[in-house]
Amino acid sequence: MRIEIIKHLRQLTVLDDSGSAVFCCRIALGNHPEGSKECAGDGRTPEGADYICLCKEHGKFGQSLGLSYPSSVDALRLRAEEQLVEYIRQCEREQKRPPWGTALGGEICIHGGGSGSDWTAGCIALNAEDIAQVFALCQHGNRVTILP
Repeated sequence: MRIEIIKHLRQLTVLDDSGSAVFCCRIALGNHPEGSKECAGDGRTPEGADYICLCKEHGKFGQSLGLSYPSSVDALRLRAEEQLVEYIRQCEREQKRPPWGTALGGEICIHGGGSGSDWTAGCIALNAEDIAQVFALCQHGNRVTILP
């Protein structure tokens, strides 16, 4: 399985290995949805390729799937220090969670809380019944692509 998110459509689609849509739903984004994430606290939802690095059954907004933002591509684009870029590359090789407490931002999740309007700090929010479906279909390591 893999997830494709199209920000301008406010749509999340779960695709199987053949590329066929298995599930589709409406989403909400960060409270400043235009453009890709630039830094912690900017309210933007990142764009690019990630993977699920954390599956959390119970959280502030119910079930959540943590994304591997920032990626090494993000770190290079945002001119992070080489030591941080190398550490993120190591996390990618091992499909571990990258550091979330940096100036690049992090802790981007697909979670519940409602999709009525853009309200998150950069996460992707779904209605409760939709995150339950996505959580049941996806697992650690599944690819996630976020498009503008």
